Amino acid sequence: MSERGSSNHSREEDDVVEMKKAMATGSSSSHGAAAASSVPPIVCYCLASILMTVVNKFVVSGTHFNMNFLLLCMQSSVCVACVYTVKKLGIISFRDFDSKDAKAWFPISVLLVGVIYTGSKSLQFLSIPVYTIFKNLTIILIAYGEVIWFGGRVTALTLVSFILMVISSIIAAWADISDALVAGDPAVAEAANGLSTMSGVISKMNVGYFWMFLNCATSAAYVLTMRKRIKVTGFSDWDTMFYNNLLSIPVLAVASIVAENWGYENLSLNFPPETRNFLLFAIAFSGAAAVGISYTTAWCIRATSSTTYSMVGALNKLPVAASGMIFFGDPVTFGSVTAVAVGFFAGLVYAVAKNNQKKAEQASQAGIIPMANRSS
Repeated sequence: MSERGSSNHSREEDDVVEMKKAMATGSSSSHGAAAASSVPPIVCYCLASILMTVVNKFVVSGTHFNMNFLLLCMQSSVCVACVYTVKKLGIISFRDFDSKDAKAWFPISVLLVGVIYTGSKSLQFLSIPVYTIFKNLTIILIAYGEVIWFGGRVTALTLVSFILMVISSIIAAWADISDALVAGDPAVAEAANGLSTMSGVISKMNVGYFWMFLNCATSAAYVLTMRKRIKVTGFSDWDTMFYNNLLSIPVLAVASIVAENWGYENLSLNFPPETRNFLLFAIAFSGAAAVGISYTTAWCIRATSSTTYSMVGALNKLPVAASGMIFFGDPVTFGSVTAVAVGFFAGLVYAVAKNNQKKAEQASQAGIIPMANRSS
């Protein structure tokens, strides 16, 4: 009877056992194990996302860089090569390639291509703080997606956190546009020249915000669909990471050949001779780091939930935004700092809301299950 009452805990413990085997961590028991098991994936995801954001920003921030599909194809190829090598060395294990699994997982890989491509385009046009703050909007889409597809619920406190997230995004956009207007102020330059500069800068930012909103939509679709498909296929975290990157390579290669300019001049602009070697090293390094972001994303979703994974991403915005200010000289203004602070606070409110919701659900289940046991 008590086993029936704790079926949810046993399922969580099975996941804990799997993760312990994969990551070779020590053992602990029941509630403590479930709580402790969520800490390593969250910490690893935070570190991997900071590293990936900074490296990708460096790669795509070249003045003439326009070959995003090629960049992503190279990263995915390096990622698959790294994972396959580690498997051959006997350090990790995952299932061999299977065409049925590939067909079932291919839509997820296409969505991942959309997520990474729109993210790289967003970083190309927006600063890291603005990019990271607007990623908060993905949480709202995922939360309401869970309401529709997984029977989730949005509480009043959760709604307050969503409102704060939207406010932080508005502040970030306002600060970003204000900085652009100051840079192109007609009072500083000649009137006509200043206005043309302003219109060019603002149109560039509009493109960035377009890619940002597209990235939020594709990210939500990717996370929700992957959560559903993992349950169907029974993929482990390494299976997920391997198939994600392997299946994305042909999609990215075809897209690069069809949509991008492979002429000698354009290749020279994208990979200037003076920085070519270092740039290729950075791309290879980011491909290897993609192993970390791919694995920790799947690990975090499996160990927690897709919404909690997104909440962790929201809390992670503070160090990620700080990295942009430190490494890329993104402006530290009252508006940008306020936007990051409000976004961080929104993430904290969201965490509290989800924790309260989980406790309420556990309390209601604790009251229902014993009655069912008595009647049986």
